[in-house]
Amino acid sequence: MTDDPFRHHPGLRDLITPPEQSRLRDLTPEMVRELTRQHGLRLDTVLPDDEREACRARAMQGRWDTDLWVFGYGSLMWDPGILFAELRRAHAPGLERRFILVDNNGGRGMPDRPGVMAALDVGQGCDGLIFRVPRDVLDDETRRLWNRERIEAAYLPAFVTVQTGAGPIEALTFLADHEAEQIDANLPHDDQIRLCATGEGILGTSRDYLESLARGLAAMGIDDPFVTSFLADVRAYRG
Repeated sequence: MTDDPFRHHPGLRDLITPPEQSRLRDLTPEMVRELTRQHGLRLDTVLPDDEREACRARAMQGRWDTDLWVFGYGSLMWDPGILFAELRRAHAPGLERRFILVDNNGGRGMPDRPGVMAALDVGQGCDGLIFRVPRDVLDDETRRLWNRERIEAAYLPAFVTVQTGAGPIEALTFLADHEAEQIDANLPHDDQIRLCATGEGILGTSRDYLESLARGLAAMGIDDPFVTSFLADVRAYRG
């Protein structure tokens, strides 16, 4: 058997940023805190380091001796930022991308220009990718993953069963935390459109995030009718 990570889907090789080249690979909480300070934004939204590490320890308890699969549904698909030995297309039943993460503290929105991004929530199914992280690099790679997905309190780690060409596989993912300040599970569709069309932050605009998401899904041959129609609505709002 070849050790090529793309052996199951060679067509994805040129679509995914090599982890060593990812700007997100070396993201740290202190870097985020410094950017937050520079822009006069709230520091209390960044999780304390000990809380983030405790979350990682709880989620990974009893799982350090085996390889870890990670399910990506958004930017993690084409820019995972973690080392992986294998990837597969995957379908997560009972979950879907929803634009319910309201960003008003720097990423894709500011207090005067709030934006919105996708979160993984209960729904009718979500197609994405899973990445297999070898057990011998789990400590370092999960720390990098938690620095990305748990920099704030918007998501909660969860293990879900996804469907793949090789059968069902248990994978780690990060779900919308309905108790978090940034998550508005009941955000009206018209507000989602407005926030995505007008939000702008340190990393760019919410619309650019959506455009990138749509391009990435299309390039990978993943059909998400909601993303397609939502993008059309956002474009129409901006004119």
